[in-house]
Amino acid sequence: MGSRSHLLPYAALGAVCFFWGTTYLAIRMALESFPPLILMASRFLLSGSILLLWAWHKGLAFPTGAALLRTSCVGLMLLGVANTCLTYSETLIPSGLAALFLTTAPFWLVGLEALVPGGDKLTWATTIGLAIGLCGTALLVVPGSGDLAMSAAVGTGFLILQVGSFFWNAGSILQRRWKTDTHPVLTGAIQQMAVGLVCLVFALAVPQKPIHWTSNGVAGVAWLVTFGSIVAYSAYIYALETLPISLVSIYTYINPVVAVSLGSLFYDEPFGFKELTAMLVIFLGVGVVKRFSHPSQTPSPPAPRPATEELS
Repeated sequence: MGSRSHLLPYAALGAVCFFWGTTYLAIRMALESFPPLILMASRFLLSGSILLLWAWHKGLAFPTGAALLRTSCVGLMLLGVANTCLTYSETLIPSGLAALFLTTAPFWLVGLEALVPGGDKLTWATTIGLAIGLCGTALLVVPGSGDLAMSAAVGTGFLILQVGSFFWNAGSILQRRWKTDTHPVLTGAIQQMAVGLVCLVFALAVPQKPIHWTSNGVAGVAWLVTFGSIVAYSAYIYALETLPISLVSIYTYINPVVAVSLGSLFYDEPFGFKELTAMLVIFLGVGVVKRFSHPSQTPSPPAPRPATEELS
């Protein structure tokens, strides 16, 4: 049992690395049917409702008062601002380019963490590992032919994503520093419901394009709800509470690898020597970050939860 609980945070991080890598394509598919705000509202209202029903069935203790407000506000930073920025950016730029631009996220994360009192300080080895991973991701995504040359749309997409990345990583730090007894899945449920309700208000207030139902769009929403929101986000909250922040940040390097691999498998996108080399460089960066994380960041097994609060 002790071995299982020690490995569970790493399994959660693995789920984040894989499933969030699939969401770039899923968002692009969903946008074929739904305008951004309606997509955000429907995605998070569905996933939040499902998770809340699960939490109620398990008899989990719901936060109240200040704890509930704080959880909701962090969710609006993590999911509301950040995912809205990502969704809107994919109306301007390819999903693969969005994945590349978001490889700046670890620098926001560890940089902001180093600035707050008591935060995890940067080390040269960790910085080098992050830089290696960024180089690998750039090699993976940027084509030699210049197909993704800079343009007004690309520049706007980059700026939008950096705003989202700032709020995502600031929210991640707050989530990590505000310790709570609330089950990670319930935390994710409350945050997703908060985002869904706020996005619904804006979707009703701001004129939206009509919904155009397509099989790709519906499949994209279903994937985002199940694997992007329910599985991966719950795993992210858990990993963030139990693993070093510099280690958790490596998911932004692996996500583009997953996205490109799936594109090659299902849409015959190119995958050759350059892509393989980039993957090896990325995993080298991952290894450096993991090997040289600050000793004070070494995770310890999470405290046992009551039987009703098991993740499984």
